[in-house]
Amino acid sequence: MTLATLSIIVLAGLLAATLIPGFDLGLGALAAAFLLGLAAGVTENDVTAFFPADFFVLIVGVTALFAVAQHNGTLDWLLDLLLRLAGGRLVLIALAPFAIGAVLTAAGTLPAAATAIVSPIALGFAARYRISPMLAAVLGVTGIISGLLSPLAVYGVTARELSGKLGIGLPGSAPVTFLAGGLLAGLVVCAGVLAVGRWKGGIPRGRTSTPAETPTTPVPATEAPGAPAPVAPVPTPASPGSGAVTVTAEPEAPAMAPQRSGARAFTLVCMGAVVVLSVGFDMNVGYLGLTAALILQLAFRMPIGEVVSRIPWNVVLLIGGLLTYVGLMQHLGAFKQISDLLGVTGAPLLSLLVLCYVAGITSFAASSIAVFATVTPLLPPLVDASLSPVGGVLALALASVLVDLNPLGITGGLILGAAEPAVRPRLFRQLLTYGLISIVVAPALTWAAFGWW
Repeated sequence: MTLATLSIIVLAGLLAATLIPGFDLGLGALAAAFLLGLAAGVTENDVTAFFPADFFVLIVGVTALFAVAQHNGTLDWLLDLLLRLAGGRLVLIALAPFAIGAVLTAAGTLPAAATAIVSPIALGFAARYRISPMLAAVLGVTGIISGLLSPLAVYGVTARELSGKLGIGLPGSAPVTFLAGGLLAGLVVCAGVLAVGRWKGGIPRGRTSTPAETPTTPVPATEAPGAPAPVAPVPTPASPGSGAVTVTAEPEAPAMAPQRSGARAFTLVCMGAVVVLSVGFDMNVGYLGLTAALILQLAFRMPIGEVVSRIPWNVVLLIGGLLTYVGLMQHLGAFKQISDLLGVTGAPLLSLLVLCYVAGITSFAASSIAVFATVTPLLPPLVDASLSPVGGVLALALASVLVDLNPLGITGGLILGAAEPAVRPRLFRQLLTYGLISIVVAPALTWAAFGWW
């Protein structure tokens, strides 16, 4: 057995070990890289050189800026604005979690944090307006997926940076194309879910008799240490047979203090500057985010611990450890071996379909971004064989994330945790069915839709 083959077996073992409670994939990948490096005669310094320092700056910078925006209320203000636009229209209220999820991830929020924010809102709307909990959950997570490939999102930047490191020649329009592809896929899924929901009665017809006040967006307890647990809105029962839901109006919130309003405006300016400079002038979004976060923290005397504690260090460890191991695998020739095994001679599109199913099936029980980072190194030979680089990356990315909505992962766990206890058993079965169907359908659809882009 060659060391390249051994590295593939170890990687499969690491992914399978994620099913063990308490196992950390990032730590496991770093340890495996060290031990495999010793067996292969690769020095510790050479193994350390595989650590993705650029990804470290990227994730820390983007999430630090998001942490500041969340702490000073800018994020809550943006979410409240979206919610108020829904008014009393039940269809628009059902779509609010989709819009909120898309805005959150497009602005740089990690999927787990976005899910923690969107889940109580979506399930709270479901309880208040008699909307199907499953429908609300699917719309919220689909919105999160729609924004994942934006130029500011960690997933979108990871796709571009990883493609650059692998020599996959992406055009300058790739960031916009990725965002458009993600939004298009999300809108198609959203339209299908809404159509089925209206047909099955998952969304009551008509309007609310009294426009609801906007629920306060909770800070996700999983991302902010010490934050209170989110509380779902309490529905007021409607009269039987009526087409509307009666909602008791809540008292209006006090006007925002001038200082808070100024902080919000300055934060929006900084976030806009990060978008313009990163997309328009090709500047490093990680360093831009770090700089903007530091300026905001100093300008408004925010405790630095409030920013640092909100950075998802577990995700930093996950991506850093996994990509260190992947770098060693590339050094040993493992991905060339896999590419030769999976390749369909003279048919790069069929090889891409195989990769999409590998990504989708693996992502069902493992981290989507980890799976995407592991499978993407198999793309260069297909691109060399005339596969569209943008289409290949986009199809793989979406095949990895569209299977996220299942009860066996963190996304499903957060949704079930936000649901009312009475609906959890049925919601669990619905999420499991949806997830199993998505494994079969999603890779084929993303391949058919985007493989030729």
